[in-house]
Amino acid sequence: MTTILKSTTKGQITLPSSWRKQFNTDRFIATCDNNTIKIQPLEIEDFIKKDVQKERVVFNSARDNKGKGVDAKVLIKILKKLDAKD
Repeated sequence: MTTILKSTTKGQITLPSSWRKQFNTDRFIATCDNNTIKIQPLEIEDFIKKDVQKERVVFNSARDNKGKGVDAKVLIKILKKLDAKD
């Protein structure tokens, strides 16, 4: 199904409820490639490694960035470095 979505003044869009109800999650991941935006349901369990016993704090804004957030591109670089070490 295709529909036209209008963004708010803050750039937010709402996915139709009929689309959201098809998935067993309230989390979605969006990727942008050239002129295409792709939105997919995010199953958190898919991203948890079964063999990992403990959690790691990758970024703590209070500790790592004086209470400020971090640009998504910077966070992706951090995650890629951690993934390469595993």
